[in-house]
Amino acid sequence: MSQTYLVIVTEAPEAKVALRFAALRAQKTDRGVEILAIGERQDFAAWGGVQAAMEEEERLRVEAMIAASVQEIIDATGIKPTITVKQGEAVKVIAAEINEREDVAALVLGAAPGSNPGPIVKHFTGEGAGDLPCPVLLVPGGLSDERLEELS
Repeated sequence: MSQTYLVIVTEAPEAKVALRFAALRAQKTDRGVEILAIGERQDFAAWGGVQAAMEEEERLRVEAMIAASVQEIIDATGIKPTITVKQGEAVKVIAAEINEREDVAALVLGAAPGSNPGPIVKHFTGEGAGDLPCPVLLVPGGLSDERLEELS
């Protein structure tokens, strides 16, 4: 079974840094990269068709957000990441994804510069850290491409 780095990608700039780090690391360790993007669940149950359309629109928005980053990674490393888009509460979706799989070598998160690294980072490096079946790689969002190359 091939091991993968599971990268959580959001619209935040530090997510791109984490993705680049994971791809560089995967290239050097002969592993894969999987992108997990999480869209917000649309609670509009009164009209099921409207809710389905809103969820599809959110999924397409998330996929478009990822597309440019993926092409950059392919061009830079030759690694073609797999992409998974799920909807729901981010922490719960990530925990479920990791706990259902045995191929995740590490959860890769980008931390925002400053005093607030973001809610996903806070959870998985704090109260949720001891429950994970894999390590967490925390990538500072302010790292340069040169520094990422050195560290990977």
